Amino acid sequence: MDMPVVQSCAAESCAYNRDQTCHAWAITIGDAQMAACDTFFGIPRKGGAPTPAGQVGACKMDDCTYNVDLECQAPGISVGRTRDSAECMTYQRS
Repeated sequence: MDMPVVQSCAAESCAYNRDQTCHAWAITIGDAQMAACDTFFGIPRKGGAPTPAGQVGACKMDDCTYNVDLECQAPGISVGRTRDSAECMTYQRS
């Protein structure tokens, strides 16, 4: 099974975001409240892989259509900026 790719990320203040692409090796999505990107790290310093690498390593949104055994099965996801967090815009409640 391949991990879904983070196709775009609008959370430009994230340390792993460069030019709206994710440079973290893998991200985790979700908590009990919302489909937030738990890997979001809002500091000015940029880090992560030298080339875009973002994939979804785990998803805690058990009620998402794409969630199978807490793993994302979407072909790819988009992360958007909402209020003070980054959120999976691909999340669809089942």
